Amino acid sequence: MQEFAIDPQLLDFLQKLLLSLLIGILVGIEREHRRKYREVFAGVRTFAITSITGMLSIYVAEIVGLEFLLITTAFFALLCIFLAYAKNIIFNHYGLTSPIALFSTYILGILVAKGYFLFAIVGAVVITFLLIEKKPLHSFAENLSEDDILSAVHFLAVAFILYPLVPDQPVFGVLNLKSAILIVVLVSAISFISYVFLKKFGTHGGVYYSGILSGFVNSEASAGAFASIAKHKPALLDVSYIGILLSNTAMLVRNIIIAVIVDPSGRTALLMLPPHLAIIGVSSFTTLSKRKNIKSVDEHLELSSPFALGPAFKFGAGFTILLIVAKFANDIAGATGIYATAIGGLVSSAAVTVSVTTLAVNGGISFTTAAETAVIASIISTLNKNILINLSGTKQLFDISKYTYVLLVMVGFVALVIWAVYLRVSGFTF
Repeated sequence: MQEFAIDPQLLDFLQKLLLSLLIGILVGIEREHRRKYREVFAGVRTFAITSITGMLSIYVAEIVGLEFLLITTAFFALLCIFLAYAKNIIFNHYGLTSPIALFSTYILGILVAKGYFLFAIVGAVVITFLLIEKKPLHSFAENLSEDDILSAVHFLAVAFILYPLVPDQPVFGVLNLKSAILIVVLVSAISFISYVFLKKFGTHGGVYYSGILSGFVNSEASAGAFASIAKHKPALLDVSYIGILLSNTAMLVRNIIIAVIVDPSGRTALLMLPPHLAIIGVSSFTTLSKRKNIKSVDEHLELSSPFALGPAFKFGAGFTILLIVAKFANDIAGATGIYATAIGGLVSSAAVTVSVTTLAVNGGISFTTAAETAVIASIISTLNKNILINLSGTKQLFDISKYTYVLLVMVGFVALVIWAVYLRVSGFTF
C-alpha cells in the first residue's frame, strides 16, 4: 500500500500562507481594538489579506516575472498614500500610523515568502508593540528635553558609526575597540533607561523610587544631589540619608548587571554575588528600619543624561585606562597589581568592573581575581559615599550616615574574605 505524502512545494506554500495570515492577524488585532475609541480605516481582515498578498506576490512574480511584484508594491504604496490623504484631509484624523503599518505588513508577507520567517515574526512583534504602546511612547518623548534628545542622537551616531568601522582586533594585545564601544553603549543604555523614568515620574514617587533609579544612573552624583537637599532643607535629613543608601544599593545591583553584560557566561557575576548580597541585605534592613521617616521627595535631582557624549567618553576612557593599567599591573605584580586597580572605585566602580571582567573574558586573569577586584571596587565606592556626604552635605547628615557606611564596608570585606576562603578551601575555580 502506497504511503500518503504531501507535495513538499504545497507544504511549503501552506506553511508560508499560515504564517502570513497569523502575522496579519497579530498586527490587525491591535488596529481593530482601536475601533472602540475611534474609526479605523483598516482592521484585522485588511491586515491579514495584505500580509497574504505580499506573500502571494512573490510566488506569482516567480511565474510571470518581477514586474508583477513591482505592480503590487506600487498598488499598496498608492493605497496607503490614499488612506493617509483620506484620514488627514477628508476626515481630519491626524496621523500616518495605520497606512505605514499596513504597508509594513505587506513587506512582512514578502519576507515570509522568501523564507525569512524569524525576521518577519520579529518585525511583526516590534510593529505591534509600537502600536500598542502609543500613549507610553508619547509620554516618554514628551518628558525628554531637547538636550536629552540631542545627546542621545550624538551618542548613538558616534557609537553606531564608529562600531562598524573600528577593527575587531586587540590594540597592543589589550583592548578591543569594537567591544569597548559596545560595552559603553550597553552600560549607558542601562543608566539612560533609569534616567528617563526618573524624569518622567520625577521624585514624586518617594525616596524609594528616586533613590534606586538615580543610583542606576550615577550613584556618586545621586549622593551629592541628596546631600545638597539635606543641606538646603534640614527637614529632609532622614529622607536624604535613605536616598543615598538606596542609590548605593542600586549601584551594587548595576555592577552585577554590568558583569553579566561583559561576561554573558555569568561566571564573574556569580563570583561577585555573595559579598554584594551581604551589603545589599544590610542596606535593605537599614532602609526598612527607617521607613517610618521616609516621605515623598519633591526636590529635583540634578543628574546629567548618561547619553551625553561627555559622560559616555568619560566612562569609556576610564575603563580603557583601568584596563591597560590592570594589564600591566598583572604582568608586573600578578594578582596583587590587579587588586590595586580597585582603587578606581573612588571614581567609578562600574569602570573597574568592566575592565577586570574584560581581562578575565580574554584570559588575562582568572575570573576569581576579576570578581574579587570588582567587589573591592564596589566596597570602595560605598565608602566614597561618606566622603561625598561630608563634602556636599551637612554635619548632621554625615553624623547619622558615617557609621552605616562603615558597617556596610566591614560587612562587605568580611563577606568577601569568607567567600574567598571558601572558594580556595573547596577548590572551586573558574
